[in-house]
Amino acid sequence: MSERRTYRIGIDVGGTFTKAVLVDNATFEVVDRYSVMTTHAGARGVAAGVIEVFRHVLERSAVDPADVVFLAHSTTQATNALLEGDVASVGILGMASRLESLLARGQSNVKEIELAPGRYLRPAHRFLTTDELNETTVRAALESLRDEGVEVVVATSAFGVDDQSGEELVLRIAAELGLAATGGHEITKLYGLTTRTRTAVINASILPKMIGTADMTEAAVREAGIMAPLMIMRGDGGVMDVQEMRRRPVVTMLSGPAASVAGALMHLRVSDGIYFEVGGTSTNIGVIRNGLPTVKHARVGGHDTYVNSLDVRVIGIAGGSMVRASANAITDVGPRSAHIAGLPYAAFAAPADIVQPRIELFRPREGDPDDYVAIRTAGGGRYALTNSCAANVLGYAQPGMHAYGNPESARRAFAPLAERLGVSVEEAARRVLAQAASKVIPVVESLLSEYALDRDQALLVGEGGGAAALIPYVAERMGLAFQISKDAEVISSIGVALALVRETVERVIPNATPEDLQRLKREAFDAAVTLGAAPENVEVTIAVDPRTQRVRATAIGASEMRAHDLRKAVSEDEARSIAAISMGLGAATLTLAAATDHVRVFQGHVAERKWRFFKSRRSPVRAVDREGVIRIQRSDAVVAAATAGTGLAELRRLWEEVTIYNGDSVITPDMFIIVGRRVVDLSGVAALDQALAIGRSELEGLAPGVAVALVSIQGARGL
Repeated sequence: MSERRTYRIGIDVGGTFTKAVLVDNATFEVVDRYSVMTTHAGARGVAAGVIEVFRHVLERSAVDPADVVFLAHSTTQATNALLEGDVASVGILGMASRLESLLARGQSNVKEIELAPGRYLRPAHRFLTTDELNETTVRAALESLRDEGVEVVVATSAFGVDDQSGEELVLRIAAELGLAATGGHEITKLYGLTTRTRTAVINASILPKMIGTADMTEAAVREAGIMAPLMIMRGDGGVMDVQEMRRRPVVTMLSGPAASVAGALMHLRVSDGIYFEVGGTSTNIGVIRNGLPTVKHARVGGHDTYVNSLDVRVIGIAGGSMVRASANAITDVGPRSAHIAGLPYAAFAAPADIVQPRIELFRPREGDPDDYVAIRTAGGGRYALTNSCAANVLGYAQPGMHAYGNPESARRAFAPLAERLGVSVEEAARRVLAQAASKVIPVVESLLSEYALDRDQALLVGEGGGAAALIPYVAERMGLAFQISKDAEVISSIGVALALVRETVERVIPNATPEDLQRLKREAFDAAVTLGAAPENVEVTIAVDPRTQRVRATAIGASEMRAHDLRKAVSEDEARSIAAISMGLGAATLTLAAATDHVRVFQGHVAERKWRFFKSRRSPVRAVDREGVIRIQRSDAVVAAATAGTGLAELRRLWEEVTIYNGDSVITPDMFIIVGRRVVDLSGVAALDQALAIGRSELEGLAPGVAVALVSIQGARGL
């Protein structure tokens, strides 16, 4: 009897399209896909599109809803509500002791936040000292806010991170009064009353709308017969269940870009690279480092928040960006796209439609410059010249890529522009891509530098329908490797379907002890399990910022069903082959330098000629886990095999061995400890004592003979 097939559904809600994919839970192959225009208007809002695509993708594939074990969707709703100022009115009830109130009264009184030009969030404010805090005074303050038109209340207390009793009292009475409410301690455990309150205010402002959407979507899912938990994409690259989204909708900001990163991580198994989500009008660019997306605190209206979201750079250049020209030169590409202008791409026309084309310069929108290029054909057709058209002329867009159209049509459309410039068709197309690349390359260079990525290891990962229009040319110009995602146009939906549960807990802990780190790890672990992760599959990593004394514990784990359906473990030979291909070396030349029960660390040796008479050797490293995913990749590193009993001594030895002393400066190494399936990144740690404290927290409780691996990158901070 064959085993029952199960499926996962991922839905990406974009600004233009809502796309669903049905993925086989065992093989992760895309079984079917479906898309509709995103339903911004109407009573159900974007929920209507979410409901429509998952119903259609099930019907088309004839899959029984009972066989769907995972359903998740990204959402633009939080971001769009803030950008459009479509938010609820918020009231703040601040609390502090009489002594603390001198500062806390002002810090809890959040000033107006500009969400968009002319659109502001202006919270009302009340304040109580803790010696007058009781049910009567809280009720009176909340009724006063309600009478002022407040729809959602924020309870915020000085040092509410340590003592939540005041905030919880406010939340209880707000519920009795029928007021939606959120507490600062529910959003973050970081100190900083102003930023914590501001984050809670932003969360509160979108609470009613997000809860309404969640209720409608969940009801439709259950009505369709799907009993699997409904998960929502977060802005930091993980998923959470719908119950948690009802409490903290603010963490879904930037969940669209996060979905594409999840696709790169899970579908392509990318370890280190720059990812591009290339749409028609704009491109999101970010970093994957050590198998994880880079995360920062988001800013809203120019103000800091404590919302973790991907560090994404957005630029106004993409596959549909239109060419701009003067009398005899290409002056720019974008920011307007063919989509904005309402024009089809010339590359997607039939050659027979591009007859006797001539150039027209025009304004896509009122107030725009009148130097955007369109072509008018003998039959009266009008088409845009775009980056995608140029990529088709030059052969960068290949068959099978979403941006591939008809190269002959693109060549015919570019002919009048080439004649105007006095160059060949190929040169005209190359100048277009060069203009586009001039906006992309500085961003990539900045990210390579900021995150200290090895240039010879970094992969440019192209995602989104317009990826082939930009990535191959940019990679060629920069001398970097690239890869266009399979199913690039639906990679965000795939990312949602395959995403892992993720939760981050942050604290400011001066001189954190191993006990402090262990408590924080446990809190993050418990939070991930609460969100739906299988306990046996949760990994927790610790990062310490020695400058701010901020400690961050990030827990990542698979859902219950994903945990039971992990890919078949790769053999040592298969893992060696994966590492060898990544290094560009022969498999037989690699050494198995260290291993745990889940990760194998392979090392190669490459001789290089430097200057005229001297040769040097470097030792590239790849740590490959049992699913065949490269968890660490470095062009030159030192590897040590150890055990739980000898790990701290080996960590000290390696640290001291590879630290560089250069006059008054000290360049400390980037270090990794591999324990079982966990890869502990110490690259943010600048002091040996702190590294040992983190190492001790990882190794405590393990049998002395348990295998541990250490990887050190010499002089990493000097790269």
